[in-house]
Amino acid sequence: MRLNRRVWCSFVFVAGEVSGIMISISKWKCSWSLMATIASIVALVSVVHLFLFPVVPSFDPFSVRKVQDSCGPNNESVDGRTGHDPGNLQPVLDLEHKFPADLHRAVVYRNAPWKAEIGRWLSGCDAVTKEVSVVETISGRSCKNDCGGQGVCNYELGQCRCFHGFSGAGCSERLHLECNYPKSPELPYGRWVVSICSAHCDPTRAMCFCGEGTKYPNRPAAETCGFQLSLPSEPGAPRQVDWAKPDVDIYTTNKSKLGWCNVDPAEGYANKVKFKEECDCKYDCLSGRFCEVPVLCSCINQCSGHGHCRGGFCQCANGWYGTDCSIPSVTSSVREWPQWLRPAQLDVPDNAHLTGKLVDLNAVVKKKRPLIYVYDLPPKFNSLLLEGRHFKFECVNRLYNDNNATIWTDQLYGAQMALYESILASSHRTLNGEEADFFFVPVLDSCIITRADDAPHLSMEQHLGLRSSLTLEFYRKAYDHIVEHYPFWNRSSGRDHIWSFSWDEGACYAPKEIWNSMMVVHWGNTNSKHNHSTTAYWADNWDKISSDRRGKHPCFDPDKDLVLPAWKRPDVIALSTKLWARPLEKRKTLFYFNGNLGPAYPNGRPEALYSMGIRQKLAEEFGSTPNKDGNFGKQHAENVIVSPLRSERYHEDLASSVFCGVMPGDGWSGRMEDSILQGCIPVVIQVGSSAYPENIENMFDLAYKQQATWLFMAQDGIYLPYENVLNYESFAVRILEDEIPNLIKILQGFNETEIENKLTSVQKIWQRFLYRDSMLLEAERQKNAFGYVEDWAVEFLRLTEDDVFATFVQVLHYKLHNDPWRRQLGSQKKDFGLPQECLMRTS
Repeated sequence: MRLNRRVWCSFVFVAGEVSGIMISISKWKCSWSLMATIASIVALVSVVHLFLFPVVPSFDPFSVRKVQDSCGPNNESVDGRTGHDPGNLQPVLDLEHKFPADLHRAVVYRNAPWKAEIGRWLSGCDAVTKEVSVVETISGRSCKNDCGGQGVCNYELGQCRCFHGFSGAGCSERLHLECNYPKSPELPYGRWVVSICSAHCDPTRAMCFCGEGTKYPNRPAAETCGFQLSLPSEPGAPRQVDWAKPDVDIYTTNKSKLGWCNVDPAEGYANKVKFKEECDCKYDCLSGRFCEVPVLCSCINQCSGHGHCRGGFCQCANGWYGTDCSIPSVTSSVREWPQWLRPAQLDVPDNAHLTGKLVDLNAVVKKKRPLIYVYDLPPKFNSLLLEGRHFKFECVNRLYNDNNATIWTDQLYGAQMALYESILASSHRTLNGEEADFFFVPVLDSCIITRADDAPHLSMEQHLGLRSSLTLEFYRKAYDHIVEHYPFWNRSSGRDHIWSFSWDEGACYAPKEIWNSMMVVHWGNTNSKHNHSTTAYWADNWDKISSDRRGKHPCFDPDKDLVLPAWKRPDVIALSTKLWARPLEKRKTLFYFNGNLGPAYPNGRPEALYSMGIRQKLAEEFGSTPNKDGNFGKQHAENVIVSPLRSERYHEDLASSVFCGVMPGDGWSGRMEDSILQGCIPVVIQVGSSAYPENIENMFDLAYKQQATWLFMAQDGIYLPYENVLNYESFAVRILEDEIPNLIKILQGFNETEIENKLTSVQKIWQRFLYRDSMLLEAERQKNAFGYVEDWAVEFLRLTEDDVFATFVQVLHYKLHNDPWRRQLGSQKKDFGLPQECLMRTS
């Protein structure tokens, strides 16, 4: 039905009363008297609104997160192309003289020692960034049958994002996902797979439950739970599982047998009934020893308050979409729009009263660059991987306990989720691809690899059992999707696109089609020294991937890529006691390393390739714990700790040390983060050999040799977190492999002033190794939902320095105006919110 003018003018009033929203009316033909009446009412409402909702900022501890990347004042920008007012010319900014480098060749910006060129630009330009006006398009394209209640409509493309087990244009096709591989006479339940099931298989997710006919049909009966176990072959050895024989006792009602599916929780807790210990709550959304407590599931940004989390997939409320339900459609309530879209000036199309249907709505929002567009990919690249996971700890960095309080996990690859959530909720996010400076492609490889071979439909048979090959295929299909459905890739050949690779060796298995893009990794191997896979895990090896698929690119290019810190679980005690700030006089251990030291020690990794042999060589020299032969290291000393024994006081031990070892594992390890977060000077030991003459001790004194070591920074071609943007010499020590025997002499060669300076630098940058932004998002959600602030949130709210995400944005801003390929594209007709002298490189 065609809407008349009076109805549409009424819509203007309703929208006009929303705080922070202004309406722009184009060529409407309402009567002047009616318009005057509406204007009077709007003015009155605005006055009342000022009394009810003051414009002055109110104190909100969570606002720290919202303004974390705020910058200083800036001159007005008039010219839409350059952001510079030609009528008020300013002298050219001499960054080199205004921001000179220190003795370590670093320029400090916001307490971090950056490489000189980067630090200068950030100090002179990032610090004065001004907001610009960005037109955000709010979409309203419909989907077939509204996705039939089995999916979420992407209102931008008019495509359904179907839940696990459903497919088709309108999510009307039901998939049948088997838990088991085809059976054989020897294996009636097929060969082993994580989803193997002797009970009831849910074919929408390939998950195993007790099923109908039991007292608790929705209780998981996954994997070992449903099969018979034999006695250990020797004392202390694990029990063996017979995957061909189902364990029917899990259905028993006999309290003297090891049951499960009919065990009453109250009787189980009271030890009045026996139950099988191997049965547990592997799946998300359930808690309690008997899975009797429904709890919050883990979803991306917990669906942003606009949806329901169903095992990892956000089922969005009407009018909202996106992997975290954070994108409003034209039917959403303006009052509920996210912070990154407010305040906004709405522009209602002038032909809306003719069609009676809003397809797109423009909203002008003030933002600071860089602007990041996030692709809303089909869920097979993210949400389905979360919804179908067979072990609740996989992929995510948090779970929820019986009271729905947040449980932060030690998931090694949780940084990928944290970065993704921060980008989605950031004020730097834009829905306007034409205005975007960068494009983030959210493929969750942390979930792909951990879930490889979880179920028959995730089989690696076509990939020769290589998880690396399977993961490459996911990235290539994501590339195919964005090239087919979006126009943005071709305008830069993908060089303004960002892909995250969280696994051990980073982007080594990136398909050749996307290598022009920026890779965000935890392990920066340029392959200048190591041009083959370094992992000891066969399934992750990328050497066997054909060059037709992978190309011949390195794993990392320091000119375009970035190494970000790995995820570390919040430690309330370490934060509250300020272990990071412990002074030198309280650090009694000279050098500390606690971790796996290889096959010479009990429970050590057996592979010779593990850690490229570096940890093993360190232990040979300085091992402070006896190996299998009862031997210590050749140079073991009281104030040097190199041990594989897991410390119960790990963070305290780090904080009691001056220097801490940082060595690879199967690729990256989290030792750099551990060291920095506890205020310890990291000593990076990587593969390589120095170019010192054999008689160097006769030519130079040890102090000179110590300083010369800096000439070999990253000589092994492997970059650690921020190493291609921050000045490592200011806060770290890098030792080459053949210098391990001289390690203690080198460290003792630093005088107290040098050590104090490095400790001070570590204490200034430690927060840049925390994913504080993501944690504050969770703190705010918990506060809004339950009205309280947990202990970990209290500690994080006290922190004010830039974190990982703020550093990430600063690097993007520098790259926006300094990447050579952008200069080659010529001038861009955008308002960058910067003085002309900051834009010279992009002109």
